[in-house]
This record gives sequence, structure tokens and C-alpha cells, in this order.
Amino acid sequence: MTLSVLLTSLLIAVVPAFVIGMLKARSLAKDNPRLLHSRPGYYGGYVAIWSALPALVFLLIWSAISPLVVGSLVRSELPDRVLQEAGGQVSLIMGTVDAVAKGLPVLTPTERSEIARNPAAIRDILGKAGVILAAEPESYVIAAADRLNELRSLSRWLMTGTAVILAILGFLFAFSRIGATFRARNVVESVVKASLIAASTVAILTTLGIIMSVLIESVHFFSSVNLFGFLFGTVWDPRFAGAGDAAAQGQFGLLPLLWGTLFISAIALITAVPLGLFSAIYMAEYAHPKVRAVFKPLLEVLAGIPTIVYGFFALVTIGPFLRDTGALFGLQISATSALGAGLVMGIMIIPFVSSLSDDIISAVPQSLREGSFGLGATKSETIKLVVLPAALPGIVGAVLLAGSRAIGETMIVVLAAGIAANLTINPFESVTTITVKIVSQLTGDLEFNTPQTLVAFALGLTLFVITLSLNIYALHIVRKYREQYE
Repeated sequence: MTLSVLLTSLLIAVVPAFVIGMLKARSLAKDNPRLLHSRPGYYGGYVAIWSALPALVFLLIWSAISPLVVGSLVRSELPDRVLQEAGGQVSLIMGTVDAVAKGLPVLTPTERSEIARNPAAIRDILGKAGVILAAEPESYVIAAADRLNELRSLSRWLMTGTAVILAILGFLFAFSRIGATFRARNVVESVVKASLIAASTVAILTTLGIIMSVLIESVHFFSSVNLFGFLFGTVWDPRFAGAGDAAAQGQFGLLPLLWGTLFISAIALITAVPLGLFSAIYMAEYAHPKVRAVFKPLLEVLAGIPTIVYGFFALVTIGPFLRDTGALFGLQISATSALGAGLVMGIMIIPFVSSLSDDIISAVPQSLREGSFGLGATKSETIKLVVLPAALPGIVGAVLLAGSRAIGETMIVVLAAGIAANLTINPFESVTTITVKIVSQLTGDLEFNTPQTLVAFALGLTLFVITLSLNIYALHIVRKYREQYE
């Protein structure tokens, strides 16, 4: 039984366990719920937890450890001449073994002897399973693939049997403990609280893992490339054609990429902030409720459009439009330019500014508006002199969060701005961003430990610091200038 089927069966079995536990609790109550310490649902939840949780923990641990153990056993049974190869070659052979195992059925002793006499027969077997190999696998690869399937089958049976036994034992244990004085509610709420803590811990550990992985590889990069040259270099020339010592001579200047990132983001904010803020003011202060109910969701649809679609829109429509329009006025505008990418990116982040600003403006107490009207101010004066100053901290935070979103964008820049690392203030020329270069540096057949690959982690660390700083500054602005109105 596969892991997915086993998990589904386990979750389905929780339902009857819950019902059985609840029915037993009700039978103990004897039509008087006060006899029970907890409500019947808590007793049912207690039985359901013990029926599923031990088996679930076991399955998670087993699914993490089993592939490592099985792979290690199969690797240890490879011929000595294979194990003496370089580590990368052994990993490549194990990949071939895994590919053969996926298309190889469980063989009988007769089939094993037949394949041993005629190794070419394995090609037909693999072809029927849809596995295409560049060359006919050697006999030890076939033997290893057969052994891999055998161990995987044994692992699945052990996993299934142990999980079923744990589920049954957990159910019997929980069922036997149900009594009128048993504190089922305390146990169930403790488990729920522990689950919430575990979920929060997973999110925190994931963030720490991402940071540490990027930081460690960045340290490896800076061990071969000067930090000062990276931060203040004006030339980006990684020299992909080089290898070994020659590759280390590439120039990894960050400034062209950083400038392109900030330049395009600035154009995007110049486009998005006025449109988003004005639309938020209209929606919150002027629009009829029926109009707001229609147009606000339509505006927020922009946030659900995939960025690759925005990129195609910029490449096919905005870029040629800017080029042709510039030609009418004697301006030379590239079809892939910072201006085109910034305009389309600005359209993309309008909902971030508009929706957040709308909610913030709507949250301003109505008493402030009424006080302004009572002093004789018009609606426009009230908005300019009362509502917007009160909502200003939240609006600034929304703009900075939208800026963080723009800085991390990739696909629009790839299609609309190009990949040329230019240090220019001309918005009509092509530029590129940090995110685009991260993608390009990790694409190809370069060795992982070369500066050309490791620079992607240094760029990622730089981008992480920038976006984190913007988010922290946005929170600081909101907290510093937040005012409480009664």
C-alpha cells in the first residue's frame, strides 16, 4: 500500500473512531451530561487522536528514513569497481538504477535467469513501461534495480503493517481510558495547542533553513570573490565560457543589477501609487456601495493574473507600442526597456496599493469626518486634511510592501526589460534585475561550486536583505505614526 493510500485510509478511519468514542461517553452519561468531566465530543476526539496520531508520526518518520536506508543498502551491493568511482559517477549510476527500477516489474527467479542469459530483453521490458535509456543497462544495474524494487516492496509492507498495528493499539488504549472522570478536554486541547506550536515551528524553521542555506553558499562565494568588488563593482561579466581558474576571473559587479532592480521598481511605484491611491479614495469615499461591490473585486482581479501573462503583455503590446510611439517623436526606445517593464509591473501592483489603502481609509473613524463637516469643511477638504493624514501611516506601509513585491518580480523583467546588465539612467534602454540573474546563473551545466553558480546565492542574500529592510521599515512607519482614535 502506497503512502498516499495509507494516509487516506488512516484519515477515513478517524471518523468511526471518533463516533465510537463519543457514543461510549454518552452511554456513561446516562442521560445526565453532568456526570462527565468533558463533553462527549472531546472523548470522541481523544479516541480519534490516539487512533491516528501515533501511526501518522510513524509514517512521517518512516517515509523520511526508508528511502535513505534502501538507497544505502542498494549502493553497498554495487560491485567494488563501481564504488571506487568518483562520488558524482556513483550518484549518476544510482540515478540510472532508480530509472530502471521504475519500469522494471518484480521479477521471478525464472525471469532473472532469462535476463541474465539475454540482457537485451530488458530493453523491451523498460520500453513497455515508458522508460527510455540512452544505452542498454549493464547487468549489475539490472540486478541493483531488481534489488531496489524488492526492498521498496518490503518497506511498504512493513510500513503498512506497523501503521495498522499502531492505529489499532492506539484505538484500544484510548477506548479503555474513557471514563466519567477522565479529563478528555484537557488532553485534546493540549494536542491541538501542540499542533499549532508545531505548525508555527515548521514555518520558523523553514525560514531559518532558507536563510542559512543562502548564507552558507554566499560565504563560499565570497571566499573566491572579493566582497568589496562584488558590492561596488560596476561590471557584470560572469564569463560562462571559462572553466576552473579562468572562470574565477569573471567580474561580478552588483551595482548594474541593483540599479536595474531599483530603477524598474521606482517606475512601477510611480505608476501604481497614484492610480492605486486615487482608486482607493474613490472606492472608500465617493463610490456608491453597489458600484464599490462591483469595481473593487474587478480591480483586485489584477492581483490574480499570473506574472508570465503580464510579461507576454509587455513583450507583445507595451514594448512595441512604446517603440512605435517613440519613433513618431524621434525617440529611440527599445522594445525591451526599463520603462515598459516598469509600467506593466506598476499595473500588476496596483491592487496591492489600492486594496490596502482602501481598507485603511475605510478604517478611519467616521467621527473624524463628521467633526470636519461640522466645522464647515467640504468633502474634498475633509479627505485631504483629515482622512488622508489619519490613514497616512498605513498608506506608507502599503506602498513599501508593494515596492517589496516589485523588487522580487522576475518574469515581467525577463520578457519586458531584457537580460543586459546596463548601468544607465535612460528608461528607454534595456536593463535587468537581481532576480533575473539569479535564474540565469542557476540555469546551465556549470559545476555547482563555481563562482558563476554560487553568485546566485549572494544575489539572493542581497535581495533578501533589501526586501527584509523594506518590510521592517514599513512596520516601523506604521507603528511609529499610528494614532488611536476614539
